[in-house]
Amino acid sequence: MPRITRGLALNPDRNRIAHLMYQVIARKYRPQTFQDVVNQDHVKTTLENAIAQQRIGHGYIFSGQRGTGKTTVARILARCLNCVTGPTAAPCGVCASCLEITAGGTVDVIEIDAASNRGINEMRELRENVRYRPARDRYKVFIIDEAHQITSEAFNALLKTIEEPPEWVVFVLCTTEAHKIPATIASRCQHFSFRSVDFDDLMARMAWICAQEGIQAAPDALAVLAQAGEGSVRDSLSALDQAIAACGLRIEAPAVRALLGSFSLESLHQVTAALAAGDPRQMLELVDELERNGRNLQHFSRELARYFRNLLVARIAGPDTRLIAAGAAERARFAEIAAGFSEEDLTRYLHLSLDLFRDLQFSLQPRFHLEIGLVRLVHAGRLLPIEQALADLGDTEPRPAPSAERTGLPVRVPAAPPLRTGPSPFEADRAKKAARPAEPQNSGANALAPAPLVPGDPRERLHAWLTEHGLTHVADAVENSRVALSGGDIVIQAPKSYHLYFKDRSFADALRQVFARPLNLKLTVDESAAPPVALPEPPAPASAAEPADEAAGRALANREVQRFREVFGGEVRRIRNLKEPT
Repeated sequence: MPRITRGLALNPDRNRIAHLMYQVIARKYRPQTFQDVVNQDHVKTTLENAIAQQRIGHGYIFSGQRGTGKTTVARILARCLNCVTGPTAAPCGVCASCLEITAGGTVDVIEIDAASNRGINEMRELRENVRYRPARDRYKVFIIDEAHQITSEAFNALLKTIEEPPEWVVFVLCTTEAHKIPATIASRCQHFSFRSVDFDDLMARMAWICAQEGIQAAPDALAVLAQAGEGSVRDSLSALDQAIAACGLRIEAPAVRALLGSFSLESLHQVTAALAAGDPRQMLELVDELERNGRNLQHFSRELARYFRNLLVARIAGPDTRLIAAGAAERARFAEIAAGFSEEDLTRYLHLSLDLFRDLQFSLQPRFHLEIGLVRLVHAGRLLPIEQALADLGDTEPRPAPSAERTGLPVRVPAAPPLRTGPSPFEADRAKKAARPAEPQNSGANALAPAPLVPGDPRERLHAWLTEHGLTHVADAVENSRVALSGGDIVIQAPKSYHLYFKDRSFADALRQVFARPLNLKLTVDESAAPPVALPEPPAPASAAEPADEAAGRALANREVQRFREVFGGEVRRIRNLKEPT
């Protein structure tokens, strides 16, 4: 009997101790109604209308990044469906169903962690559980967290159940990777994509919580906490809980930055100051300071990339843009710093800083990589834009680089090339060819010299086009021929040795480009040119052991050999019979 009395006496103390246990802010201020959920208006409105119209689906997929309210909205949906006044979009919060769902103790709302219950056996057990009606409430709600980790076999086992469940069952699949949900499952559910929470809404939520807790938090401190969350309410509230534990009832930005390992705007401004001065020594000193203070170099490179991104956005969109996740004072500071750089410079710096952050992830010498990366930023600021470099080629006086006024350092600009005087190389080549005397032909008789090129006539136009396009062999054939236009025909008189060039496809292209109309080519032999050397007729076939002079005669009498010599010239020095052994 005394033992029982002692046990009863201790129970109140145990309950009092249980109530004194601390509950983290993220759980203490977890939304209990749709109105309390931050952001996600598209999800709240759709679910409220579905409940009001009694159009409740049997399967839902909630996807989005971590900490945006997927499981919270699933619990609120379960309360709305099972409240004694419901189904209603505004649960009472005081009935047994609402209280038990909030505490997580009801048997009709089953939360399953798919990360540890992902196999086919667990899904078969769930399928058997679906068959039974709720113990007390109106609906039996299955909330499956991290649903993308369920195996393919387990999804197949659950497929028919999700497609045609009993009328009292509602499935809610929460996932951060919706693309891993099989299409056969996704097609049987309504999909809601949760968005990352806006920076201003996140700051307002944390300011309200601080007021409820009696905490004085500076706006710039809340901005640092919101930046650490990166759009996740839970991550930001966890950082706020850590900041309250470290700073007490008053939270300041420097203490929060030191706690989270983030870098202030002034420390990052040392990089832009070194870029403006064009001094790589300041970059090396900055890396040395980071190393001596034990700062994480990879984290610094990530913050540097974000810093340059904010500068670029401020340079393009101005200080009042909502694209920068920072307070009003920091946005104004970003705009002030960005005004000293061009968009091209900031784009180049952002690209290089992203490459630097990527390299540091796998570097065995992070300090060396960070040093060379920051020095490269300085050198990149001295580069000339390609447009200005091209424009300077035509200027007699070189212009300074756009960063010269900013850096105050002398910038080396390439001198402009001297202006070209006199005739062009093509004109000089034409004059040289016109003054060259005609070469004697193989027969020993001198051929008539070609007529000089007259500007504007068809021969000169063809010759100029072919020369400019690098077809010098065809241009020489035109120069040594007679060209005339006759209606829709172009008549060319050329030595027989040049006929091969005029039958080339490049010459047909030249005719279309120069005269811009279809022309029929009429090619004739120029009788004024000396005839080719008369070669003996091919002799009768001889045996393989015929003399060498007979073999040479047969080779020179071959029509293909004759054509080759007409086109390319040259001298035959040796003739060998391939049938004879070497």
